[in-house]
Amino acid sequence: MKNINIKTLSALLLIVSMMGSYSCKKSLDDSLDVIPHDRLTDVTVWTDEGTADLFLNDIYGQLPDGNNWYDPFDNWSDNSICAFGWPLSRTEAQQANYTPSTLAFWTGLPFDWGTNYSNIRKTNLFISKVTASGLSDDYKKKRLAEARFLRAYFYHLLWMSYGGVPIITDPLNVSTQGDSIFHARNTFDETFKFITDELGAIANDLPETNEPGRITQGAALTLKGWCELFAHKYTDAAATNKQIIDNLGNGKVYDLFPDYGTLFMPEGNANTEGIFYRQYIPRVKGGRYEGYNATTFTQGGAETSWGGVDPTQELVDDYEMDNGLPISDPASGYNAQNPYVHREKRFYESIVYDGSFWYDGIIYTRQGIGSPNEIDLSDHNDATQTGYYLRKRCNDKITLGSDNWDGASGGQNYYYFRYAEVLLNYAEAQNEAIGPDASVYDAINKVRSRAELPALPAGLSQDAMRTAIRRERRVELAFEDKRWWDLIRWSIAHINLNTQLHGIAITTGTGGTLIYTPVTVPGGDRKFDASKNNLFPIPQSALDQNKKLTQNPGY
Repeated sequence: MKNINIKTLSALLLIVSMMGSYSCKKSLDDSLDVIPHDRLTDVTVWTDEGTADLFLNDIYGQLPDGNNWYDPFDNWSDNSICAFGWPLSRTEAQQANYTPSTLAFWTGLPFDWGTNYSNIRKTNLFISKVTASGLSDDYKKKRLAEARFLRAYFYHLLWMSYGGVPIITDPLNVSTQGDSIFHARNTFDETFKFITDELGAIANDLPETNEPGRITQGAALTLKGWCELFAHKYTDAAATNKQIIDNLGNGKVYDLFPDYGTLFMPEGNANTEGIFYRQYIPRVKGGRYEGYNATTFTQGGAETSWGGVDPTQELVDDYEMDNGLPISDPASGYNAQNPYVHREKRFYESIVYDGSFWYDGIIYTRQGIGSPNEIDLSDHNDATQTGYYLRKRCNDKITLGSDNWDGASGGQNYYYFRYAEVLLNYAEAQNEAIGPDASVYDAINKVRSRAELPALPAGLSQDAMRTAIRRERRVELAFEDKRWWDLIRWSIAHINLNTQLHGIAITTGTGGTLIYTPVTVPGGDRKFDASKNNLFPIPQSALDQNKKLTQNPGY
């Protein structure tokens, strides 16, 4: 994150070294017990705002690094499939065969039990030391609120993943406290209450705007409103998101960026839509997203990406026509044998399809013409499994290939939360709590308006509005690693992920007419056990270490 992650490495290593192992022997002559000038000590870290910030900045650096994932979390959902068969989404998520002993988020996804508790311990240490320090009250107020937000954020990742977890707010030390550091699990509701109480308590201590990359009041309220929505506290979620809209939205602090496609490019980084996001500095702390997840082969057959994200036909079918009607509506004008004309703007800004331009030429996924990007129905290389590639979040204005996947040349933001999600969160929560009143229409139609779609028709029932909101959310937030959690909280994962996902096979018929045929695809055979898979298993290593923990049901 700009101004946060890129700090003097030597200083940070000194801090880490000091916190882990620094000790001082009592001298026979107290006058000899002086502070060395060539190292950072516990005294100097917590008496200087700059060095204390280094410690906090390291915690910021542990936030999800979504522009460097080669198997993004949407691949666990029904939105996309990984083109290569060895990452977690294909080896464990596809058949839901993960166990307490096998599930390890080694691809970088931010749900690892031990990693999150390590980050929580760091925040607890920062909070304890700064609270006891002589640093200025203004510094304490702002930075302690940031640290409490970060702790709540790491807890919310654990809570969504595992349910109720041990709530620890002190920097435990096994060498001095022994087995007393081990805690039993708190309940789902207790963990939710801790997270949302913390966020509510710190919101007013945070500024509406902050230094680039740092936590703001809007970030605290948005995370609070999301957790309330996830927990089905619809009245609370509606109130929290409405607070953001009324007090910070509509151009006061946040608003929709006018160009959806550009929002996810480096030239769109300076915007008022991003609420909480990670920043990247090309070649210093840059992203590899294009090299990992974009179109595999470009002009001349050059492999310029691993092709880690292949959108499914199920997702493509949820993009409406440009008249605002779903393709299932007979009045929409959709033609299954000419499927890519007159689709809504976000389709063209998110999906690379047969006959569309990417990087340095036209991409053909059709069969029988010798294209290296021909749909790969035998899983023999990294070409698309589905007949589609990813466009959204991928910058084709940089040099692709090893220059990106080795050089980390990407510079666009990775968004944890943005204002469009606040509008959709509010629309959903209010519709569930009250029904489709005018404010629900206002929120969802603002998102649709940017995509140049007409407003939803008046008079929708609550069920019809729910369907519209869920479709809008899927399309607007596609490839932002949100879909799995939506399937979980809507209790439809056992439906959408207990099925065969599809791609599109395109062949040439008589007279050169293209024929489009939905097909089952490698990696698309999905399984989901509703009796257990709504939560991940707690790692066996954690259970072995802490005998007070209990495993989630079914594992």
